[in-house]
This record gives sequence, structure tokens and C-alpha cells, in this order.
Amino acid sequence: MKRILLPAGGAILVTGLLAAGLTGTAQAEPDVARDPMARNTSEAASVASFWLASNGAALRAATQYTWDSNEVRKVVSKGGADPDGRPGTTAPTGETKSTGRAQNVNLPKTIGKVFFVDAAGKFRWCSATSIQSNYRNLVATAGHCVYDTDKDTALLDNWVFVPGYYQGRAPWGIYVGKQAFTHYDFDVYEDYDRDYAFVTVYNGILFNGVKQVDRRDYQRFTGPKRRWGGHYYILLSKDAGRLGDNVGGQGFAWNQPTGKPVRAFGYPAAPHPDGDKPYSGVTPKHCYGTTTAKMVGAPWLKIQEHIGLKCAVTPGYDGGPWLMNYSNGKRLGYVNGVTSTFADQDGNDRVDYITSPYFDGETAAVYNAAKNVWSGKIVGPNGELYK
Repeated sequence: MKRILLPAGGAILVTGLLAAGLTGTAQAEPDVARDPMARNTSEAASVASFWLASNGAALRAATQYTWDSNEVRKVVSKGGADPDGRPGTTAPTGETKSTGRAQNVNLPKTIGKVFFVDAAGKFRWCSATSIQSNYRNLVATAGHCVYDTDKDTALLDNWVFVPGYYQGRAPWGIYVGKQAFTHYDFDVYEDYDRDYAFVTVYNGILFNGVKQVDRRDYQRFTGPKRRWGGHYYILLSKDAGRLGDNVGGQGFAWNQPTGKPVRAFGYPAAPHPDGDKPYSGVTPKHCYGTTTAKMVGAPWLKIQEHIGLKCAVTPGYDGGPWLMNYSNGKRLGYVNGVTSTFADQDGNDRVDYITSPYFDGETAAVYNAAKNVWSGKIVGPNGELYK
């Protein structure tokens, strides 16, 4: 869906006209925007084939995505985030027993990278996590890792989630996005106060070996395939099952007070503003600290209700989860934010803060709409991708 940008006054005018036109009409979930990604198994098979071809070459070629503003500035501490109702939580699913005590932080199995193609045709990635849902098929990330706000186009193309991604490997499979759920204000007005998204995904796909076939079977096969040395080969796939069954799903929390400790996870990769590049984006990193109260965040993105966390990471970390009450043994907690922007508070050209939208009741409405939607699988009984 093509989105439009309007000045604040225009946004108010349009909102008023919409409200007037809908007087007396029941409108369910007015804050929720729904946008299809891979609408059916045929489209999903094409997306999967795109990333699986040539032994995952496109995955390895992808680079970190950066948000609209290439500038890293100091954020402003005024105004801030306020709850719009009672605090609430949805429990995580996954490990039922603790994996034992550890001095180091155990990385959650749920985190990974979302891969997509931007408006310029470049292969990109952000950070993300599996989050609890009724069908165990939901991913949480930043809104700008779903929509190309830089070019003001529709959804980012060929969107997939790979939990536990490492140098072209997908240990729990590749999960093709089916439908994106965002806040209406981000979808239409690119309001970074609502820079979050929840995406339903199809069952995962795993490699299941390469098979040499004749020309006829090669032409009939729907899935990744290759001709080499005068021979025909098909790449068999395997249904990996549901995302949440494989890696679990983090819980969800909203209307929580600021000043609580969280652990933030993600894959930083870009250099700091001064050119120093301490992260490769190959392995996930984490930060620990308390969220700041009353932090507005980047005014150049019209942000009024962000919270902050002291964390010296760089883009690529975008979309990664902020987990409240994280259990190091069970590797589970409650998603209470996602990395949205990066800030340089002390003016030394190095990122030292990250910010997240404040998760309130409207965030919960978007999440609740997404968590009840079924996806399905795209791998057939003979290793083919459904058409």
C-alpha cells in the first residue's frame, strides 16, 4: 500500500474528516494497519526460492539496513512516554526448565535477522525476535524494518525471518512473512512513536539435500534448482514446523513504568559516526540497563514518546527486542520495546544511546490483532514448494 506524508495539521484534518465520515459506523481496531506480504503459498515459494538459491548466496550478500535519518544526534529529555491504561503482560513460551546458572548472558534462541530487498534493490537485514502468539508464528521488529520509509514505498520485498542466523546458516529454518501488522500512524504518516511491527510467518523451510533428476522432473519441480555440468539438480526442502515450536516465543509487556532494567539484543554492524566499526553483524550482542523516563528522542523524526537505553551499538541492531524480566536460564522475557533510533548523547561522534517506542495500550491492540492470525506451511510432501 502506498503511504502518504502529511504535515501535522494535515494529519489532524484528515483524521477529523475520517471521524466525521465514520460517525455511527462501528470500526474495529482503528489503530491497526494490516498489509499482506506473501499472500499465498505460490508467492511464499517464490520468496523462499529467492533466498535459498545458490546455497543462500543472497543471505550472505545482505548488509545492515539503516533508518531514514543518516544523522546520529543527541536526543531530548522532555515530555516523554505515559501509560494509557493498566500495565499488562502476555507470558512467553519456550523452555520450561532452566538451563542452569551461567556467568555470561545466554542469548535467546528467539532472536535472529529479518532479510528483505529495499527500494534500491539492495539485500538488507534488521534484527528481530520470535514473540508468543496463538499459532506460534509471530515476529516482532521495528516498523522501518517492514516499510521502506526512506523511499516512501510499500512493504519491503521478499521479507523473511531467520532465527539464530550465522554466516549463511539457518539452524531452525527460514520463515517467509505472510502479513504485517503495524500502527495506523506509522503505516500512513511514518510516525516513529509507533516504529514497531508484528509479522505473521509461514512454517519454516529447511534444506533436505540435493537430488539429481532428469530434464522433465527438473522443469516440473517448484523450488530452488540448478543446472550444472550438463546435469539437472533440485534442492529438496523440508517443512521445519512453526516458529514458536522451534525456538519459543518471548512474552509481551505494555504500559510498564520506565526505569526498569531490560536486556536489549541485536546484530550491530554499521560504523559509528566517527568511522570506527567495532561490530561485524555476524553474531548478536546485548546491552543491559534501565530505561530512561521522559525521553522524547529524535525530534527530526517527530518523536515525542520514546524511551531510551544506554547502549553503544550501531545500526543493524534496529528491530532487536528489549526484554524485561529476562531469565538467563530459560532465555525468555517480555518484549517491552524494539530498537528504533540511535543517539550520541555526549557529542563525541559515537553512538551511546538507543531509543524505542513506548509500548502502550495501542501497541497491545496491534499485537493482539496479529497474535490470532494463522499462517500455514509452504513445503509439500515430496520436498517441493507449494504452488
